[in-house]
Amino acid sequence: MTDIAKAIKALDSSAQFSVNAEDLNQITWHDGNPNGITAEQITAKQVELQTAYDNDYARKRLEEYPSIDELTVALWEGVVEERMSAVTALESKRQAVKTKYPK
Repeated sequence: MTDIAKAIKALDSSAQFSVNAEDLNQITWHDGNPNGITAEQITAKQVELQTAYDNDYARKRLEEYPSIDELTVALWEGVVEERMSAVTALESKRQAVKTKYPK
């Protein structure tokens, strides 16, 4: 779950506060909470941010795409050594990730 501090900062980027033990009842507002941010607003923003994070196809793809090292080796083998099997295998892996996490 998205932490309380991230949710508060998303609601008010200039808020000055501290949070103890990720507890909504232990938020200290150093600026007096001038916008009157409520626990309900924080909880709703946490859900919204977490949902956006969970649905972020680009982040998920990046985590599973072939590494730069794999790409370098495949390109070397394909271009220099004229063995396209490494490039084909790498592209298959990349396509599988794109299929798993569509836009």
